[in-house]
Amino acid sequence: MNVSLAKEVTYRGQTVSTGIFKEPVGGRVMLRMLNLEGDRQADRTVHGGINKAVYAYPYEHYEYWSRELGRTDFSYGQFGENFTVSGMLEDAVRIGDVFRVGSARVEVTQPRSPCYKLGIRMGMDSFPKTFLSSGRTGFYLKVLEEGDVGAGDPFERVAGDDGGLSVRDIWRLAVQDRQDLEGARKALRLSTLAPEWRGRLEKRFKDAGIPFE
Repeated sequence: MNVSLAKEVTYRGQTVSTGIFKEPVGGRVMLRMLNLEGDRQADRTVHGGINKAVYAYPYEHYEYWSRELGRTDFSYGQFGENFTVSGMLEDAVRIGDVFRVGSARVEVTQPRSPCYKLGIRMGMDSFPKTFLSSGRTGFYLKVLEEGDVGAGDPFERVAGDDGGLSVRDIWRLAVQDRQDLEGARKALRLSTLAPEWRGRLEKRFKDAGIPFE
């Protein structure tokens, strides 16, 4: 479990405020509707909010990026995640899945589309584009019920549609397979899909002059 308050860094000769530099925290922490205690999103216009209260990233991807980038300097929170999880890959976790973690309940809302600040964290301006194109996006969580959480707490799936679309499915439809309109229609029927990714898919129909309903 990782948190960070916003701090100022220099980027391209300018001062930028960011909460991307997450660090592990011990003990129990309250998970609130908008974030973990001790954690802040610097720019609420693109980060945070109800549908992006906290971010989870699979630890399995650490090994992939270590090989891909030839680096061994990673630590928990490396990709700006609040929860470094295992056994929760994007093709297995579905939009709308509800998990009990600690005494809180959270719901999966969307994949992550990274901004340039991930590039700052990684020391590579090109990394956000590489990250997104890999499909190893992790996923954002909405807090349905506040509660205390701690490192080592299991994510227990308590609700969700077994036939629903996975986080990887949404990424594929929005980023990779733009011709799959039937898949996009199915995604748009998901009431739990966050507006940010819903808008991406709706735009595809609007640009083509095709109704999506």
